[in-house]
Amino acid sequence: MADKKDLIPLLARIADALDRLAPKRPPSPSLEQGDAFVWHTDPDRLTAVPEVNHIPLSLLKGIDHVTDILRNNTEQFARGLPANNALLWGARGMGKSSLIKALHAEVRTPDGAKLALVEIHREDIPSLPRLLDVIRNSRRRVILFCDDLSFDTEDSSYKSLKAVLEGGIEGRPTNVVFYATSNRRHLMAREMMENERSTAINPSEAVEEKVSLSDRFGLWLGFHSCPQDIYLKMVDCYVSHYHIPVTQEAAHAQALEWATTRGARSGRVAWQFIQDLAGRHGIRL
Repeated sequence: MADKKDLIPLLARIADALDRLAPKRPPSPSLEQGDAFVWHTDPDRLTAVPEVNHIPLSLLKGIDHVTDILRNNTEQFARGLPANNALLWGARGMGKSSLIKALHAEVRTPDGAKLALVEIHREDIPSLPRLLDVIRNSRRRVILFCDDLSFDTEDSSYKSLKAVLEGGIEGRPTNVVFYATSNRRHLMAREMMENERSTAINPSEAVEEKVSLSDRFGLWLGFHSCPQDIYLKMVDCYVSHYHIPVTQEAAHAQALEWATTRGARSGRVAWQFIQDLAGRHGIRL
């Protein structure tokens, strides 16, 4: 049998070899590599976004009232003052997520620094406490953004979101504000709420538990369907901004025809029309 002293160098070499073969530990998530990030899990990491897909705030038409409210809230937050979480809900394609990204591009802290924007995907909501731990240890002020937030019947992750937003022992970090968009005012499908009423022992309590998630948002900002005059105003604004060589009469006629084929009028439909119009005129957007 080999002497134990002879085995020690051999074991050390084996340990070194195993260390070299083992995958490297990913670096700890950091907010210092940019101004916009997407949060990913498995492993936890923040992926920097070099250029955020946004349009100028001046091009968002028909939502002036909610724009003013959210801008004021965001500017308060940037100055280190109290600010509310915000739920932007309502009609599809009316600029909910576009408004958040446009404000991120425009609002600065008093020393001129840009706010950090961190997007968390709906399916990663259970990892939110870990993300907040990363942000809590940062000196930056962060808009935490979740697009198209909603919950289905069998989904219980809304409970963890309730505790994180308000009511947990630690609470929301002071350098974080949470902005979410949804087509549903209470983040739950109507049939989901009706099902709770029909099956629960105490229907009102069951529904209240689910609806109380939206109460965690201090601001509820509604986005409503787009009338024709606002839709055409959006088109005019895009045509002017991108210098598309078309008369207003022709642009309106084509835009109305485009909306008819889509069966809807919204900011998104106006933008899709402008992309088609610009392409036909050889204009790069």
